[in-house]
Amino acid sequence: MQRNPWSTLAVLAVAQFMVVLDVTIVNVALPDIQQDLGFTASGLQWVVSAYTLLFGGFLLLGGRVADLLGRRRMFVAGLVLFGVTSLVAGLAQNPEQLVIMRAVQGLGGALMSPAAFAILTVTFAHGRRRNIAMGVWGGLAGLGGTLGVIAGGLLVDSLTWRWVFLVNVPIAIVLALLVPLYVAESRVATTGRRTFDVAGALLSTSGLLAIVLGVIRAEPKGWSSFEVVALLVGGLALLAAFVRVEARSAAPLVPLGLFRSRGLTTSILALALNGAAFLGMFFLTAIFLQQVRGLTALETGLQFLPMGIAAIASAIIASQLVTRFGTKPVQFGGAALSIIGLLLLSRADATGSYALTILPGIVLFGIGIIAVGTPASIAAVADVRHDQAGAASGVVNAGYQVGGALGLAVITTLATSHVQSLLTGGTQPQEALVGGFERGLLFAAVFAAVNMLTAIGAPRLRPTTDQVVEAAVAA
Repeated sequence: MQRNPWSTLAVLAVAQFMVVLDVTIVNVALPDIQQDLGFTASGLQWVVSAYTLLFGGFLLLGGRVADLLGRRRMFVAGLVLFGVTSLVAGLAQNPEQLVIMRAVQGLGGALMSPAAFAILTVTFAHGRRRNIAMGVWGGLAGLGGTLGVIAGGLLVDSLTWRWVFLVNVPIAIVLALLVPLYVAESRVATTGRRTFDVAGALLSTSGLLAIVLGVIRAEPKGWSSFEVVALLVGGLALLAAFVRVEARSAAPLVPLGLFRSRGLTTSILALALNGAAFLGMFFLTAIFLQQVRGLTALETGLQFLPMGIAAIASAIIASQLVTRFGTKPVQFGGAALSIIGLLLLSRADATGSYALTILPGIVLFGIGIIAVGTPASIAAVADVRHDQAGAASGVVNAGYQVGGALGLAVITTLATSHVQSLLTGGTQPQEALVGGFERGLLFAAVFAAVNMLTAIGAPRLRPTTDQVVEAAVAA
């Protein structure tokens, strides 16, 4: 049956909008979730990290399974899993239930997102129509991130925090009904045995989970404790085993030869650092605005809105600057703006004016974070073989998610330990929270500073307009 490609795009774009929305919509609900379910200060980050780690850890496997078993089939499977786990997360009665559902929700996103993008690329032929489709796809994804904070605030204030998860359920049901009507099945033709490298996905994700847990447990136990050392060493051993498996696999999840590309290697590092700075800032600022400044969830979302608008504008401007000046100077400038934004934001206190103490920092950070991401995404696939572009894009996307989870663990652990130290020394609770917020953002600025060094080592490329559109959206 012949299907209208633009109807296909509409279904896929709404699904991607939901996945992106889910990342930001949760942040403004964190204080209410913590109070209602009894999360500890260090444990609360798992509401974010569990999702991003599983999403990033299984993204490549999700893409390969979709290619071999059927993209529409895996898209629907991921969509159903995402919807079911959203329902159970919205009904969770304790921290453990919510974190487990967030993790499985991330797995659903890892099945759905690469399948949707693959369907998009086979639906639209290379050229103007594909560029338009990718522009719509990327624009709705960016809009989802921006509107997430507003939608989350509205749902929390007018209903409860549970609706930031429950809102996904009717969307998932409608999309699942529409997919057979508007999305055609496709898969990669194979002649030999189909292999999926499940072992590689399990080893890499387990290793990363162990390292994140080790970093988090360092706050109550100390970095030299047996538990923390065992988790960190065990995590590194699992990652080493992952590299060994990939080197021997006939169909590896991550072809190690990709890392011979300097552009890809520096881009993965840049986007991982970008993810760390972004998730750390978002997490800490959402809690600061509500627990220190006493704002409602909706007021918090509205205060984040200028950052989203600045990020959308930055994506347009950065794409133009890259075609004119090349990727390297744009990436360097974006990292510098990120640092300035974080330093300005770290000076905020409990009573200062929003226009003077919050707004400048989040706007500059919003501009800077995208000005790093756009050239890094382009450079990632610029010198990779065409038949490996999909794998390279998946590695870059996974790097951003995983880097964000690891960075969030480090930033929140250091911020929480500083708060505890201040409280032990007799500092008032609100003042201690301000001190932890400042310390956390300063460490986020350290990640951004490392990104300046990464930009110096990155190749300088001057891509065409078509390359900018395709590479930026793919990564």
